[in-house]
Amino acid sequence: MKLLEDLPGVGPATAEKLREAGFTTIEAVAVASPGELVAAAEVGEATAAKIIAAAREAADIGGFETGDQVLERRKLVGKITTGSRNFDELLGGGMETQAIVELYGEFGSGKTQVAHQLAVNVQLPPELGGLNGSAIIIDTENTFRPERISQMVMGLRAIADRDWRPEDFLKNIHVARAYNSNHQILLAESAMELAESLRETEHPVRLLIVDSVTAHFRAEYVGRGTLADRQQKLNKHLHDLMRFADLNNALILVTNQVMAKPDTFFGDPTKPVGGHVLGHTATFRVYLRKSKGDKRIARLVDSPNLPDGEAVFSVTMEGLRD
Repeated sequence: MKLLEDLPGVGPATAEKLREAGFTTIEAVAVASPGELVAAAEVGEATAAKIIAAAREAADIGGFETGDQVLERRKLVGKITTGSRNFDELLGGGMETQAIVELYGEFGSGKTQVAHQLAVNVQLPPELGGLNGSAIIIDTENTFRPERISQMVMGLRAIADRDWRPEDFLKNIHVARAYNSNHQILLAESAMELAESLRETEHPVRLLIVDSVTAHFRAEYVGRGTLADRQQKLNKHLHDLMRFADLNNALILVTNQVMAKPDTFFGDPTKPVGGHVLGHTATFRVYLRKSKGDKRIARLVDSPNLPDGEAVFSVTMEGLRD
């Protein structure tokens, strides 16, 4: 495997600066912009462009490929079960890696429940709908509950008839609490280093959850005057997440809040926060809403290859079920 020092124009000092700024691999440098390297490594614009070009060649990314090569790469896409057959079918067999799945809905619609369930299910073996992977959770609203994970593991244990222990599952979930939007962006960069350190282990990172992706941005950027800044920052954050998905063959699961549109006369007056930036970056958008009792309705609002539709699932003590 090539090191950063192997790239032309990168000496030990520059390599050290790049690593400190989060560019730990050749791939990370290959998908960076010259401006980012100029800021990170204090090199000139021309040198930065040269380093990126060499990294792209070494990592073999950034050129044109034929459709059959893309198809070959798509075969690496893994699917993680939600625990509900109806919900899985709506998503074409489960939530897929190399994608951003956005869940939005009112409080109590089950967004965090789905996130907890996926953090458990990603660790299952492939024959049970998992990817033998581990999960990273960036928690912005202090909603992660290890007790909930334990309940879900016990629920799966009964179905699969295995003697799984909740603490073994909890060991593969890495949680960080984000205190503001800058911290949240920083944690997404730290997640890259963590994923790199776990890449060759039994449980490489296959899932990154941000719950909720918009809460801090919404609280800190108040009023129309700050909107452009907020969207620009959110856009960069989402592209960092997309890059994480591609480099680690991981699923990015983000939850999002909604706002009411009181001027809506027909249909549902709720719409997701984050505007077009989030709408265009998310690969799949799923709208969750409450139904009777423990039932929830998931509606697939946007997807590159699946028809819109709805699925009903239940949030039970044991986790997500039909």
